[in-house]
Amino acid sequence: MKISEVIVIGGGLAGSEASWQIAQRGIKVKLYEMRPSKMTPAHKTDKLAELVCSNSLRSKELSKAVGLLKEELKMLRSLIMEAAINCEIEGGKALVVDRECFANYITQKILQHPLIELKREEITEIPENKIVIVATGPLTSENLSKTLAKLIEVPYLHFYDAISPIVYADSINWEKVFIADRYKKGEGSYINCPLTKEEYEKFVEEILKAEKVPLHPFEDPKYFEGCLPIEVMAERGKETLRYGPMKSTGLIDPRTGKEPYAVVQLRPENKEKTLYNMVGFQTKLKYNEQIRIFRMIPGLEKAEFARLGSIHRNTFVNAPLVLKPTLQLKNFPNIFLAGQITGVEGYVESTAMGLIAGINVERLIKGKPFAIPPKETAIGALINYLQTADPKHFQPMNINWGLFPQLEKKVSKKIKYIKLAERALKVLESWIKENSIIE
Repeated sequence: MKISEVIVIGGGLAGSEASWQIAQRGIKVKLYEMRPSKMTPAHKTDKLAELVCSNSLRSKELSKAVGLLKEELKMLRSLIMEAAINCEIEGGKALVVDRECFANYITQKILQHPLIELKREEITEIPENKIVIVATGPLTSENLSKTLAKLIEVPYLHFYDAISPIVYADSINWEKVFIADRYKKGEGSYINCPLTKEEYEKFVEEILKAEKVPLHPFEDPKYFEGCLPIEVMAERGKETLRYGPMKSTGLIDPRTGKEPYAVVQLRPENKEKTLYNMVGFQTKLKYNEQIRIFRMIPGLEKAEFARLGSIHRNTFVNAPLVLKPTLQLKNFPNIFLAGQITGVEGYVESTAMGLIAGINVERLIKGKPFAIPPKETAIGALINYLQTADPKHFQPMNINWGLFPQLEKKVSKKIKYIKLAERALKVLESWIKENSIIE
């Protein structure tokens, strides 16, 4: 296959980052962005890498996983991070940017690069005989979604995101929970938080009173019956949750020898069992309300959340089944995915996937070994999640400390995250040198 240029579809953060990384390595890029000829429901301008709000890039503290991710992107000479630093405004511990400055900076950088051609038109077909990066984001157009669905097989492409909260294992009060599978089937994969009748009724009462996140105009409130928000179930009747995700049938509490009145089940989210998913607890409750109410559950009084629940429109693939760790499609290795469509959540995470896709495109073209960051790094931890998550329960993930391999020596929680960050940066620095990532 003779390659004269690479096609990148989508001018968001991931597509802009991927285009920049490829062009900086001496390869021509044709970047397609359908705005302004065709707008999305979430965008207001024709600028590349448009942010929804000024603090979308979140914390810059190294003790936060997303802060570490940003440091790694800086080390890898990310265009998005360069723009963020140049457009930063006062925001305390968050990386807050002037959105207009940020989008203008990236747009101008892309327009001025001699190896990038920006095409303002919609792509509805993915060329199978060229090297392509699809970075079209959560609101991928219907036409392009259909084309992608044909390539990967429809069941592995999702268009609506129903996310349950994820709890850090070390924040669970293990004295109040028990491990068991329903009817004693299996080896005991689930953590069960038992509730009495009084605890259950108070829990439902608080859900009904809680504030909800309003739907965006482009989000259809017709929920799937098999994946309803907990607050919608609670509105259908006081006992509905008890016959749904909080059903206790077949679960015997070893301390009482009886079935609890209700239970909340937690399922391991990763092989290391550092993260647990609250089964069936997808919700549109506001984040502060989720924390308040879910800490009413026995065993979760001091729960720390790696991710809170949400339901929103999203287009993403079932990554463990369709993606290589290089971000290539398994069935079409000349087609790469980048951004949220890979199964990550968040602007910074999307940027990271764009950067790695861009690096690996250049390596494919030049016949170099592919570059996959070690899983001790934030970028590598995200890619490892996309490869090793259970495809039966796959949900998009943001960066969090539960995705990282644990430290060899146990340390206090106060310094644990800094130690993980220090290890990540050291490992990334070695990886960059050993693989000549930056020349």
